Amino acid sequence: MVRNIIGSALAVIGAAAAVASPFQAWYNGRHGRDYRVEDLFNGITGTGSDLWVSLLLPMVFAALVTLIGLVLRSRLLVALAGLVVLGFTILWMVRQGQAAGSLSLTSDGTGLGLGVAAALGGGALLLIAAAVMSGRTRRRGGHRYVGDRNRDHDDQGYGGHGYDGHHDPQVRDQWYADDRLPPVQPPVNGPQQQRDDWEPEPRSWDSREQPWAQPPPDDTTRRPYGN
Repeated sequence: MVRNIIGSALAVIGAAAAVASPFQAWYNGRHGRDYRVEDLFNGITGTGSDLWVSLLLPMVFAALVTLIGLVLRSRLLVALAGLVVLGFTILWMVRQGQAAGSLSLTSDGTGLGLGVAAALGGGALLLIAAAVMSGRTRRRGGHRYVGDRNRDHDDQGYGGHGYDGHHDPQVRDQWYADDRLPPVQPPVNGPQQQRDDWEPEPRSWDSREQPWAQPPPDDTTRRPYGN
């Protein structure tokens, strides 16, 4: 978050410097707005230029790309804006050097002016801003959604990966309410008492309760077959 704020501030300063550079002197007191964009490809001439077909045009385009990059938190767009500013400025320097024979920097106002420095500085700030920005934070919601789905699936009692129902009190109570699964009696006085509780109670022997244990009937009472 802090990196995005610092990078955004640097990008705004760099874009503002690039847009303001054509209104300053570029060479021998001639402003950047007096150079036509087509002169960068065909050669520098002494012909003046309208405002929106001068060097202001690529600088404004770079500023718009910078704003879009800041809104989208795109480091690529901010870096692209910086490359546009530096590219057109360096191309102008090459063409101006060819037209004048050489480039000079003097203290009496001739030679390279403050407009070139502002354009170069603005493009460099845009590249630094792209490097400082952290970009958009990716949301890590895919695995969490799968985990929630599996958890809801397990809470409904349909089973899961290693889920036995004891983690959910409601499911555990439903299982214990089933006649097929009797509840487990907790030990009272330790393991020995628990073992005694599970021993069956002694019952008195009653032959009437065990039909198989009754003696067979007397053979004399049986009537012969056919009589």
